[in-house]
Amino acid sequence: MGIPRLLSNAMARVSTVRYYQLVLVIAAALAVVAFYSFGSDRQNFSSTTKRIKETHASHNANMNDGDLSSDTNAEQRVSKGASVGEAGRTNTDSINAGTAEEQRPRYLHALMMFTKVDTSQALQQKFQVAMRSMLKHARFEDGEVLTLHFVSDEPSREIGEKILEDLLQGATFRCEVSFHNVKVLTEKLFPIVEAMQKHFSAGSGTYYSDAIFFLSVAMHRIMPAEIKRIVQLDLDLKYRTNIRELFEQFNQFPAGAIIGIAREMQPVYRHTFWAYRRENPDSKVGDPPPGGSPGFNSGVMLLDLEAMRRSEPYNQLLEPRSVGRLADKYRFQGHLGDQDFFTMIGMEHPSLFHVLDCAWNRQLCTWWKDHGYGDVFQLYYHCQGPVKIYHGNCNTPIPDD
Repeated sequence: MGIPRLLSNAMARVSTVRYYQLVLVIAAALAVVAFYSFGSDRQNFSSTTKRIKETHASHNANMNDGDLSSDTNAEQRVSKGASVGEAGRTNTDSINAGTAEEQRPRYLHALMMFTKVDTSQALQQKFQVAMRSMLKHARFEDGEVLTLHFVSDEPSREIGEKILEDLLQGATFRCEVSFHNVKVLTEKLFPIVEAMQKHFSAGSGTYYSDAIFFLSVAMHRIMPAEIKRIVQLDLDLKYRTNIRELFEQFNQFPAGAIIGIAREMQPVYRHTFWAYRRENPDSKVGDPPPGGSPGFNSGVMLLDLEAMRRSEPYNQLLEPRSVGRLADKYRFQGHLGDQDFFTMIGMEHPSLFHVLDCAWNRQLCTWWKDHGYGDVFQLYYHCQGPVKIYHGNCNTPIPDD
């Protein structure tokens, strides 16, 4: 009787051990399931971004489900389009059958500054003109997604959400919208651009809030690696052609070019470089096209972020010593932020830039015509051919269609 009792006790202990092991295995499995169930709903654009998804039903029979996501931190995303169920998730059924690479959506990224819009009716009107004209002409191929990024403060974001929710109802293509907190981006930018601000900002000091006006200069360092190309656009634009054609300009970049940008169409830099021009009377710096170097206008820019990350010459130009050396050489003191920086380094390193035709950034401002440069103004202002994008800079009215 002793042996059976010992065996019985031993089996009981084994059963108890196996029971606890089973409980631990089940608990671990549940933890993994919970992690992927909840974690998979988080879509990362940056480490500071959280999204709360809200799926909205279709507003009519011609459009499938859209998505309007609200945000608790830095970003908010609105998605509209025929094959979208959630922001960032693609239903590939609508894309032509083929390889996995062919079925993967192609994201075309565009960014706009959208700050202090809540306090300015004029900015709100400009934004509506820009977006209505963009959406009117935009056409994209199957599998392409236009992703609009807005750098915004919280009050302006609320205005933008309302306007975009209405405008995107009629979109005939996939469009995703993300709002990014201007304070978050400024914190990332300031250490990179602090040294250059004194050369290219209004006033005599370096102002923390001014850093955001140099976003394009260092965007390759703060955007995630999966975003390889992006177009940066001013709000005071009116589109007269398909914006997809602007993205095609990336394919026209010559070897070594990392940024696409149009020339400045006023004698702004004829004036800014006056000291250098006086000391170097044979220089073409500040002269009008086609033979001169009039500088750049940053209203429409194509940024090849991947090429910017790889470019050793460009990243060396971001160093404070390099910026200071060029500013001293050209006697440069500007006030237009990134535009001034690109203009200055373009005088020394023109191969970094692909010059866009003036039709892609047809600037309308004529301020310098009446301020000392009327005799040469048309040499800068002339633009031949049909306009693709109007730029109503310095609050200049844009012609009606």
